[in-house]
Amino acid sequence: MILMFRDFDYENKPVVDIVNEMIIDAINRNASDIHFDPTEEALNVRIRIDGELLEYAKVPNFVKKNLLTRIKIISGMNITETRLPQDGAIKNLTQDIDLDLRVSSLPIVDGEKIVIRILNYKMSSSGLENLGLTESNLNKIKKLISLPNGIIMVAGATGSGKSTTVYAALQILNTVERNIITVEDPVEMKIPGINQVQVMSEIGLTFGNTLRSILRQDPDVIMIGEIRDNETARIAVRASITGHLVLSTIHTNNSLTTIERLLDMDVERYLLGSALTGIISQRLVKRLCPKCRSERETTPYEKILFKEALGKEVEKIYVPNGCNDCIHGYLGRIAIHEVLILNQDIRDAIVNNAPKPQLRKIVYKDSDVTSLLQDGLEKVVEGITSIEEIFRVIDVEDDIDEDDVELKNAFIGKINGVNENTQTEETNEDAPQEEATPNVEVSENVASVVTNAETVETVSQENQATSEESTENIVSDAALNNTESVENISQETSVSNQELAENATPVAAPTNLETTESISQEPASTNVETIENIIPETTQINTETVENIASEAPADNVETIENVSQEIPTNSEETLENVTPTEPVESIENIAPVEENSNMEVLDNSTIEAL
Repeated sequence: MILMFRDFDYENKPVVDIVNEMIIDAINRNASDIHFDPTEEALNVRIRIDGELLEYAKVPNFVKKNLLTRIKIISGMNITETRLPQDGAIKNLTQDIDLDLRVSSLPIVDGEKIVIRILNYKMSSSGLENLGLTESNLNKIKKLISLPNGIIMVAGATGSGKSTTVYAALQILNTVERNIITVEDPVEMKIPGINQVQVMSEIGLTFGNTLRSILRQDPDVIMIGEIRDNETARIAVRASITGHLVLSTIHTNNSLTTIERLLDMDVERYLLGSALTGIISQRLVKRLCPKCRSERETTPYEKILFKEALGKEVEKIYVPNGCNDCIHGYLGRIAIHEVLILNQDIRDAIVNNAPKPQLRKIVYKDSDVTSLLQDGLEKVVEGITSIEEIFRVIDVEDDIDEDDVELKNAFIGKINGVNENTQTEETNEDAPQEEATPNVEVSENVASVVTNAETVETVSQENQATSEESTENIVSDAALNNTESVENISQETSVSNQELAENATPVAAPTNLETTESISQEPASTNVETIENIIPETTQINTETVENIASEAPADNVETIENVSQEIPTNSEETLENVTPTEPVESIENIAPVEENSNMEVLDNSTIEAL
């Protein structure tokens, strides 16, 4: 990393030389601003390089006042006025440096804060081709400035390079055949062959008054430094529809917000729809140092971002590292652009007062515009800048459509629940297996319910969900031999429930093969599940019977059996009322065997003795 901080010989070196050396060194480092911040202890000096403020020097208090006074003298300020803000300029600091320096002073608690802005228009002089425009955007801008009339807006935040782009366009338009007049505040770059006017509001020379006079000067091209108020916006639009090409800048984020801002300035819709020809939006990002940049693989959310925005599969991108020739892996800056040429659909939407979502769709979906995000990501793929820089300058709310949920979530690093969806899919795939496993266990272990407490608990959980269905499926016709009678309710008095029959103890009747396959091979061991769920012909199960059954079961299953017994009467009372009752069964010994043609029989010790 380049060493920024410097220590000057404040005791022996003249203040004049210190000031000159600071400014010249900042220019050589490609700084855009120099900040002099007074504090109680010292005067802190910082320089802005590539948009980042870096500590440069610390001036002791005994030199502070003289140094600030020297800056005010060379910038043409009143050195006796320290209570009010002042503006000045430094020209021809040395013979080797021909740059304009804008100086501003601001009184603060600890003294006067001074900022020197270095206006370096080498990029403007080199032409549009060196501004980092893609071939498509470059052709669009050349097409816009070749039009005979209309208004072209250059949009962006402060310090985003709007003036550089405008001056580069004026360099192309500056020919003998054209009368070009500019109105600026201030005139930042003097261009031979162009008539430039400096606004002076204190004497009444405002943007509005100057524009009215310019229209009587037979201009071909008019450049307005900035559209700041309603009057300037209205005059600029009217000048463009009277046969003049107008270029201007505005502080907005993108094409869509530029249209909204002009409408908010009381520009009539029918005038704006016919006058506005193009919008150039831009922002500055840092360039990767070509000497120390390195490749890395893209993360999952970055892959989605490139896929959604560019339609490309990007596996690797460049990242900053840092070396002795750069600052934190970056060296210089480059602009990302969004160039919109208004078509008839956009003009109609403006005139007809189309809602914002519809206008956004027409601008970004139905036209050939390349958005700021797309242009930035293209430069990331090319290795010009890093994806972190794109994240820094792109506004999610303004630059990404609300309907682009995937793109927005990918941009902020949330992959729209990709990981969550993966987990959900895995859970859904496992869920049927988990549900099937208990059923298999129940069917295989029904014969050993009494001796396997875990199986009994599983059965009781299954019964809780199925007891209502089981009870409602009671049928009274013992002669019915229908294995599909689980879902059919008969009005007779015998039970033919396939699900219960599968869990039953062995029966003597060979008519039901499914029931026979589930027969327990140990008739001596009481199957509590079977006893509770089987209702013999013309009988009714009640709570007392189940409790009696539970009392004969092993002690370790009593709690489970009681839980089962509580479920059946509660869920079955309404259904059992429809069954024609006979004498209630008071004990297991009174359970009579089912007729030979019945689907089910209860086999336990008492039943075997009865047989």
